[in-house]
Amino acid sequence: NQIVHEQTLFIGTLNSAIIHPREVFKTALKWSANAIIVIHNHPSGDATPSEADIETTKRLVACGEAMGIELLDHIVIGEESYVSIMSETNEA
Repeated sequence: NQIVHEQTLFIGTLNSAIIHPREVFKTALKWSANAIIVIHNHPSGDATPSEADIETTKRLVACGEAMGIELLDHIVIGEESYVSIMSETNEA
């Protein structure tokens, strides 16, 4: 695996961001990526994944499986730490 492209797709508010899988995978298709990593931050500084983060991860995994594009990880960045949702929640 190697990074072929990085892009900011969405900018949220202080406590939420809406992620549209079609936009995520549109970029992956444009760059002929066979896998993606999604990263976002929590402005609160707490990297603990929210229920919405976990549900989004599940949606991205399902969409990726249908398209043959693997979600390698969804990482949440906090003030001093980060959490791999795939590792922490066994979504892999």
